Amino acid sequence: MPKQKIIRSGNSLAVTIPADFVHTVGIKSGDQVEVEVAPETGCVVYRFSGTKQLPLAKSFIKKRRR
Repeated sequence: MPKQKIIRSGNSLAVTIPADFVHTVGIKSGDQVEVEVAPETGCVVYRFSGTKQLPLAKSFIKKRRR
């Protein structure tokens, strides 16, 4: 599984998003994102409005594993 970097953004931390995913789903800086956090499992799910989340996620993961 690919790893992403955590960076500082002001007083907060942020996770970088791979450029190929950004282009695939058509997101840009300033777009709104829904965040679901499950601390008990360590999972964070991001949902970008206006995208087809599940099909894009599957093709993106398959592409990144190669």
